[in-house]
Amino acid sequence: MKLVRYGEMGAERPGLIDGEGRLRSVAPLVTDWTPELLSPDALAILGAVDIDRLPLVPGTPRLGVPVAGLRQIFAVGLNYVDHSVETGLALTTHPMLFAKSIASLCGANDDVAIPPGAAKLDWEIELAIVIGRTGRHLSEAEALSHIGGLCLSIEFSERAWQMEMGGQHGKGKSYDRFTPLGPWLTTMDEVGDPQALAMQLEVNDAVRQRGSSSDMVFAIAAIVSHISQFQTLLPGDVIQTGTPAGVAYGAENPVYLKPGDVVTCRADKLGTQRHRIVTEQV
Repeated sequence: MKLVRYGEMGAERPGLIDGEGRLRSVAPLVTDWTPELLSPDALAILGAVDIDRLPLVPGTPRLGVPVAGLRQIFAVGLNYVDHSVETGLALTTHPMLFAKSIASLCGANDDVAIPPGAAKLDWEIELAIVIGRTGRHLSEAEALSHIGGLCLSIEFSERAWQMEMGGQHGKGKSYDRFTPLGPWLTTMDEVGDPQALAMQLEVNDAVRQRGSSSDMVFAIAAIVSHISQFQTLLPGDVIQTGTPAGVAYGAENPVYLKPGDVVTCRADKLGTQRHRIVTEQV
C-alpha cells in the first residue's frame, strides 16, 4: 500500500494511492494515519480493503507528511562509499548516527526557505525508514518486520552551521522544512527488496545525484538492528539512511542552493518530490 495524507498543513486527511496512481480517501475507515496503524496486524487488516471502492479525491491537493505523530528522527551519515570519497571523510566501522529536530519535517512539495544568515544550503537525497512496531535488541533477520514502510526524503543541510559551528550535524540539518517526507509511505510488502531501489536528484533539471540503495555501506536491516541494541525503537521513529555522491559540499567549486532554485528527486516505488527554494520572510 501507499499511505498518503493530503490537504493544507495542519489539516491533512488520510488517503491511499490506488493501482492507477489515483488518490483515494480512507476517512470512512480511519481518522488519520498514525504510527499505531503501521503494525503488521493493522496493515494486514487495511490490506484486505478493496481500495477501488474508496472515494476518489478530486483535484491535486497538497501532500503532507505521510504519517501523523512521528516521534523522532535519526540520520545515518557516510553510508555510501562514493559520498565518503567526495567529502574526504573516512567510512566508519559502525553506522554514524545523529539526531534531528522533528520540527524539520514537511510535505513532499512544500517550499523550503533559506534561513536568515544561511549561506551554504545543500541537498542530500535519502531513503527514510518509518518504524511500525516496537523493537529492542533486534537481529538483522528480525529488523525488516519492525518497519512500517519506506519514504523518499531529502536532507537539506546548511553546511556552514553543520561544519563551522561546533561540529554538530544536527545544527545544519534541523531547521524547519529541512526534512521532507513523501509523497507517500510505501509499505514493505510493496517495496519488495529495500536494497534494490534506484534514486535520483536534480537541481533546476540538472542531475546532481544518482544512486541505488544497493550501494549502501550498512543495509536497512543492519541500521535498524544496530539502533535497537542501544535504544528501543518505537512506532513513529524515522531513520534517514544516508546519501550517495553528488552533493554541493563534495564539489571542487561548490554552488549552493539559492532562492528560485528547484530541487526534484525520485526513487523507485517511493514517488517524486519537488521543492522550490525561497527566502524566509521574518
